[in-house]
Amino acid sequence: MESTSPLKPTSVTYGDLMNFTTNQTLNVTFTPKEEEKDSSLTLQVSLALTLSLITFATTLSNAFVIATIYQSRKLHTPANFLIASLAVTDLLVSILVMPISALYTVCQTWTLGQVVCDIWLSSDITCCTASILHLCIIALDRYWAITDAVEYSKKRTPARAAGMIATAWVIAISISLPPFFWRQVKAEEVTTCHVNTDNIFYTIYSTFGAFYIPTFLLIALYGRIYVEARKRILKQSPNKPGKRLTSAHLITDSPGSVASNTSLNYGTNDTSSCDTITSAHVSQVKVTVSDALLEKKRISAAREKKATKTLGIILGAYIICWLPFFIYTLLVSVCESCLYLELFDIFTWLGYLNSLINPIIYTMSNEDFKRAFHKLTRFKCCRA
Repeated sequence: MESTSPLKPTSVTYGDLMNFTTNQTLNVTFTPKEEEKDSSLTLQVSLALTLSLITFATTLSNAFVIATIYQSRKLHTPANFLIASLAVTDLLVSILVMPISALYTVCQTWTLGQVVCDIWLSSDITCCTASILHLCIIALDRYWAITDAVEYSKKRTPARAAGMIATAWVIAISISLPPFFWRQVKAEEVTTCHVNTDNIFYTIYSTFGAFYIPTFLLIALYGRIYVEARKRILKQSPNKPGKRLTSAHLITDSPGSVASNTSLNYGTNDTSSCDTITSAHVSQVKVTVSDALLEKKRISAAREKKATKTLGIILGAYIICWLPFFIYTLLVSVCESCLYLELFDIFTWLGYLNSLINPIIYTMSNEDFKRAFHKLTRFKCCRA
């Protein structure tokens, strides 16, 4: 009788089957590497969409500024030519620099070769520096216009504006060229693309030339512009008192009478008004006397407030966008262990964001630009 012998093999086989099933289940269920890969892919897609949106918005806004100035003859002035040149510079940033930078930021590795790397770095430094220097020449133009209005109006010509623009580009190119003289061509495949910060003298030269000196100049110029504008707005001549504005309003309860308004202007401060009103019912005349000088002060105060707000937005946006990048660039040149690529990318794109903010600030604070922009937008919509 060997009736019990078949039970043993059955027991062993069942245990082996359970172990095999458990192991397979564990292998299928716990895959942390795949989960990390999916999470990384989602982050890359989100980052790519965000950077693409910023790039597209920068291109579109600057293109609209250029088109607005081109279409409106009223905006063909030397001051607006400087703003148009700034828009062209920021447009170049959005076309030549930001798309490649977005690809590099998302992939975290350089795949375009050494030649494209050199061209991209040169375009990045040149265009971003030229954009910053354009802010300086716009501030300088406004400073001369407000401190020497009569004489500068004769000198404020398109040729002078072109000379200022050319100077900004020459300085920008002189800052971007030096790295080419000590660039080392690598035989192996290039996987990174960045400016060599080993040369501390060039780092100091480039950061001060592209940011710190222009920033100091901007603060000084806009400070003087604000002071001079305040003086001119609030300046009063004691020998020329304001005219009195007298307005008479007929007020009556008679349903058959008609209300009338009369405004009388006199050249002196001592004025009198005598009104004789004949009506079927008793009427009243309300006479209001206001000083034109007080009205002028109110309008001037409103203009001063708007000018102060605009200057604050211009300087605030510029400093917030570019200061972290240039501080970090100096820090990395003396402390290599302080370099974190993610932080560097954030500061870089914060600087690029200034090219999106510039057209918004310089056009939305100008009523002529607003009207021309709306006119251009309506024209485009009607044609569509």
